[in-house]
Amino acid sequence: MPPWSLFRIVLCALVLATFAPAHAGLAAARTPPPLTQLPKLGADSARTSVSGLSSGGFMAVQYAVTYSASTIGAGIVAGGPYGCGLMGLAATLPCMKGTPSGSGSYWAANWYQGLGAIDPIAHIARQRIYLFHGTADSIVGSATMKAVHDFYTDLHVPPANLAYIADLPAGHAFLSIALGGACDANADPYVNRCKVDDKPYDQPGAILTQILGQALSARAETLSGKVRSFDQRPYLSPFSAMADTGYLYVPAGCRKSGAKCAVHVVFHGCGQAAKYVGDDVYGQLGFNNWADTNGLIVLYPQVEKSQPLPFNPMGCWDWWGYTGSTAFATRYGPQLSSVRAMVERLGGED
Repeated sequence: MPPWSLFRIVLCALVLATFAPAHAGLAAARTPPPLTQLPKLGADSARTSVSGLSSGGFMAVQYAVTYSASTIGAGIVAGGPYGCGLMGLAATLPCMKGTPSGSGSYWAANWYQGLGAIDPIAHIARQRIYLFHGTADSIVGSATMKAVHDFYTDLHVPPANLAYIADLPAGHAFLSIALGGACDANADPYVNRCKVDDKPYDQPGAILTQILGQALSARAETLSGKVRSFDQRPYLSPFSAMADTGYLYVPAGCRKSGAKCAVHVVFHGCGQAAKYVGDDVYGQLGFNNWADTNGLIVLYPQVEKSQPLPFNPMGCWDWWGYTGSTAFATRYGPQLSSVRAMVERLGGED
């Protein structure tokens, strides 16, 4: 093995061990009813939105930039700016704990636009963006999320379309009213509970309110549908390194002919795939409750741990090129193109 290859593996192990602690154990098994393949639901794929935590936050930015013409908004929780990992593994530490450049991300997007590898970046100015970074987050630095904010500002997203919450004493986690650890926890399974004005902070509701730009109908207490698993393999690039199984929530109303529901994609964080945390993200986080009463289909694509090749021992989304593609942040990226294929399938009609 060449010395540089060995160095990359060792450095990756150190980075991941530092910033994505291993899961302490499997969550209680809550297996959803199986679904062999994604259904064609006639979804309005031109109104897709995305959200994600940590590596999923990086991935949400990548998706929203790459497919900006059909993406109406993004919710980024402790993620990072577009293209920050283009220098490969050596960029992961500076991107997560250093001072990355929002302007550098702008020029990366502009360059890829010129190559035709992403949609025209002018579309991004009409997107609605939710950004969140907790003051107790010890895994992703505040400067990283500031760079995300600067990136969207450089792309002329209006202040009214750009929500930036950075004053809650939250750790590195999604925030839910249904489950989770202490607000300031930086620990597995990276789902916490926080309060604002002595009320639980409902982050899925806050994300979807910002993205949709309107007051939402009250969240459903009892869901009209069930989360179902599906076979991701028909939609995967050969080099995507994604899991065989994904998850989908479809409200009863979105199964009706002509419903034209929009799709919201939730990217889990490192080590947050269902294999490791059960239904904490796809079943209990809270997106489904809001989707049920607001005409949204929720897609939960999954990526699992793998080694030695690709070397992804913490089950993170690819934001630094571990899938082997230098175009990972574009429409040619193995994971981005795979998720896009799933969204397009949901938009199909029988």
